[in-house]
Parts: sequence; structure tokens; C-alpha cells
Amino acid sequence: MSPLGVEIGGDATRFTVRAPLADMVWLCLFSGAEETRHAMVRQGPEWTLALPGNLTGAHYGYRAAGEWAPERGLWFDPAKLLVDPRAVELDRRFVQDQRLAVHGEDTADIVPRAVVPAAAPPPALDPPRFRTGGLVYELNVRGFTRLHPDVPEHMRGTVAALAHPAVLAHLKKMHVTAVELMPIVAWVDERHLPPLGLVNAWGYNPVAMMALDPGLCPGGVTELRNTVAALHAEGIGVLLDMVFNHTGESDGLGGILSLRGLDNGAYAHAPDGALINDTGCGNTLDFANPAVRRLALDAMRHFASACAVDGFRFDLAPVMARGPGFDPAAPIFAEIAADPVLSTRVMIAEPWDIGPGGYQLGNFPANWLEWNDRFRDDVRRFWRGDEGIGKLATRLAGSSDVFGPLAPHSACRSVNFLAAHDGFTLADTVAYERRHNWANGENNRDGHGENFSWNHGVEGSTDDAAVLAARKSDLKAMLGTLFASTGTIMLTAGDEFGRTQHGNNNAYCQDNAIGWVDWEGRDHELEDYVAGLGAARMTYLAAFQRFEDHGTWHAPDGREMTVADWERPGENRLDWAYTGAEGTLSFTIDRQERRVSAIARAATA
Repeated sequence: MSPLGVEIGGDATRFTVRAPLADMVWLCLFSGAEETRHAMVRQGPEWTLALPGNLTGAHYGYRAAGEWAPERGLWFDPAKLLVDPRAVELDRRFVQDQRLAVHGEDTADIVPRAVVPAAAPPPALDPPRFRTGGLVYELNVRGFTRLHPDVPEHMRGTVAALAHPAVLAHLKKMHVTAVELMPIVAWVDERHLPPLGLVNAWGYNPVAMMALDPGLCPGGVTELRNTVAALHAEGIGVLLDMVFNHTGESDGLGGILSLRGLDNGAYAHAPDGALINDTGCGNTLDFANPAVRRLALDAMRHFASACAVDGFRFDLAPVMARGPGFDPAAPIFAEIAADPVLSTRVMIAEPWDIGPGGYQLGNFPANWLEWNDRFRDDVRRFWRGDEGIGKLATRLAGSSDVFGPLAPHSACRSVNFLAAHDGFTLADTVAYERRHNWANGENNRDGHGENFSWNHGVEGSTDDAAVLAARKSDLKAMLGTLFASTGTIMLTAGDEFGRTQHGNNNAYCQDNAIGWVDWEGRDHELEDYVAGLGAARMTYLAAFQRFEDHGTWHAPDGREMTVADWERPGENRLDWAYTGAEGTLSFTIDRQERRVSAIARAATA
């Protein structure tokens, strides 16, 4: 199988792209606005061309000709400049434009050109800087530092800003073991956003799976590699949030930017030819297609090998195992496990999509971690007052009802969280009962309708000291619960100091103060409280990796608790302890007093 993308070797530069149904493909080289086209040669489903010389830094794209029959999945239009699906660097960001979807309209002036990358020795591939049971810190690269007062203005909102000493100091204060970067590959705005004066601020609408977005990472691979190295030097791992479930070409009314104009068979289609939409984004990549799996594997391998990232979180991960139904033995899992690079990396699934049978929590491979939304919902419902202490105990002990009993020497696979990028912030969970998404331009219809949230006083009010004290008490109780739980835990950036989105629970299109982290207005006392929780957890980290070896439950009178105790109506208190070589860490959760308390006792000699 010949390598896809660009290869420089000897005295030539070879370009190879997959377009199995095309009649002709051209390599298009650019010098400013001037375009030179070179006819490529078919080799089976691929087209290739070698040009003399080392073309490092050259700007290029493709055009493909063939039948135009969208009703049969044929979208060939030589007027469309197409981005190499294997591009690793682009000269500009994607922009949404109606010409992208109009047959015969040339798009060379609006579509990014790929850049032939310079060869660089890959960094050493060390074991992941990741500890199961530790703290994963989810962040939006742009929103995280856009308002940071200590980060120089020219760096704010970029990947490089994550390596700034002030940012590193905060991550270390919180005892973060890995940052999880929301998508940083090149994406395009959904077509309904520009007319509303909005943009996609999260990046979950990718076009080029291997190319870093020039706005977030203007220094390209070098910038990401240097930032990863800086985080690694502080003992912090780096996880990339990858969107392999769909692309920004969207539904049949979407644009022609890359795969649609080269190999539309990459998308899943129903028997009648209609695009399958298991993602809610207009299309779904077909992981039953070996070419799609190859693209995903190549993208992961690129970031692991070229940038030394420690692992990946997969958005709407069941799509990766669909063919079309979810298969826990899907080929992609075996291919990752057999890969000498990827088999060493951390894999985290968001285990749901909106397709048939799309909720698959607990059904991913035994060495994968999974976002556990049941932890989020049950903890929120417990502190709201409508869930029993037995369910809470199950969540605290690693959700064995979901993941089953732990195999010997294995760690809990649950990623426990209270809030994520998608949904209310943690502070808004105790300040708003209903979403307030009016700024999104969809008449407040978008976003989750049920958040298991509550409020003290008037929704969002900030002028009543008693209300604010009650909210902070609830925040501390939930955060204490999170940091006391078995499994890996995740905190979304800013939730440690009371970040608010003013009730917007779907801020994907808010590249403004709604979506940016407010560093000046943070609650320092709450931040210090969370830092203390992190310190205690790190001291006893091994105890939080598997409950059976280290945890015991006790009733308030000291006797060991039973299931009957957990299910007793009206029970509001739970006591338990983790033991390890360092000593014993005992916790008490008391719903009536709205508190989680901990006592540490060092091991005696």
C-alpha cells in the first residue's frame, strides 16, 4: 500500500491522493494567486505524481473531474479546489461561503492550500505522561487564555500560550495530570452561523483531520511539539480531542472541500443513497470502510509520532465502531491495539452518538477509558435531593454496574466528571434550572433540555450574599464528591474557580466573553479549595485507581455498610475510607449539611 499525502525523497517530491471514482485528478501548485495544474496518474484507487526537487514549503491542493450526480454520491467538480485529506499544514483557516456548494463555481480563492511540510526528526516517544486516577483538565485552547492577563497579547488563544509560565503554574497548582485539548485541527463554521454573525468556537466541525488550525496553532507542528514538551517537563500529559465521526462538509447542501470531491464513499450512506446522520451534523464517516480507518489511524499516528501527544479522546466514539450498527469487536479497536505507536497511547471514548443503539457506555475495549455521564447525572441528582445514597456509592466506587468487576491488577475505566464543554458549567448547574441559549440564534431550542440543575434565589442572580454562599456550598460538595471518586476524574477549565456562561449550556458558537474563561473574576477561595482536593488525591493516587483493593464503606456508627444501608430511604450520610501505603484517607458525605469532609492519617512505621 503506497503512502498517501506528500513524500520527499531523493531528488523528488511525490504527491498521492485517494479518489477511486474520479476520471482525472490534478495536483495544483500555487505561487500567490497563480495556479499551475499537473495531471496525476492513476494507480488503482489512488492518484500519484512525482515532481523533481525538494518542494518543502510549496502550497498545493487538488482538483478532481468525473460524473456530477449527487443523488448517487458523485460530487466531482473540477471548479472546486480540494484540500489534501493528509495535509498537516494549511496556509489559512477555512471560511464558510455559499460558493463551496454551487456546482461550477471556482473556490481557489477561498479554500486553504496545503503546505508541503519540512522534514523534522520526530521527538522521542516516551510512555504517556498519564496516570489513571489522576485529573484530566479539559480546555478550549482559544477560550482558555484569550483573557489571561499574564499571557502576552500576541500569544493569547493559541497552543503556544499553554506553555506560558503562568498557565503552567495554574495547572500545577490544580495537580493536573493531563490536559485534554478540545479540537485543534482545521475546521469550518457551520453554514447557519455566518448569517447570525457567529462562528464555531469549539472546533467540532473538522475538514482536515491532520492539519492544525492556523488560528489556534499558527506555528504548526513545531508549536504543538514545543508546547507538549513544555507540559511534559512539568509532568503533565497532553490528550487531543479528535472528531472522527463526521466532517464539516455536512449534509447534501454542504460544501465541497475535501473528501466529498475526492472520495465521497468515505461517508456512510443508506441503501437509497441518502447520507446517514448518526452524528446530528449532516454526515457520518463510514468506519466500515478501510480507507476511513486508515485516515483516522494515520492522523493519530502523526500526532503521536510527530508531536509526542500522550493520547486521544474521541468525540461521538460509537461511530468508530459502526458498520452500520455498533460492534464492540469493530476492526478499528484491533488495528489500534496492533499498532506499535498507538497501542502505547491513552484512548478515551465519549461513548454515545445519536444513531440507533448509540449509547454504549461500558462497551469499549477493556484498556480504554470512557466518559461516564451517569456519574455526572447521579451526583447532580444526589445533591439536588432526588437520588439515593446507594446510587451515589456505586458511582463513587467506580460504577461497577456499568464497567463490571475489575480484572486483577486493572484500573477503573471510568472518567468521572461533573461538567464538560457541552452543557452547563459547574457554577451554572447551581444557578440555573433552565438553559439560556438565546445568544445562539436558535430561539433557545438548542442544547440539553434536562441538566439536573437547580438554583438558589433568582436564576443567575449575584447580589444576595446568602444565595451566593449556598451556591458555593453546593459547588464545594460536588467538587469534593468528584475528587473522592474511584477512577480518573475530569474538570473543565474554569470550573475550579466558578466559571459561568450565564446559563448558556451550548456555547459552541460563542467566541466572546460568554465562552472565554474569566481569569480576573475568578473565585480564589474556591480555587484554593480545589487545589487542596487535588493535593490530597495525588498523595493517595493509587487508592483511587481501583476500589476493591483500597476502599471500605462504613455507616456513621462505624459498622461496615451493606446494600440495604445504601438503599434505606432518607439516608443522607455516607462514610468510607481509602487505604494505601501512604496511610488512610477517610471521607464523609453529608447531604443535609451540604458537605464533603476528609481526614488523612499517615501510615505508621
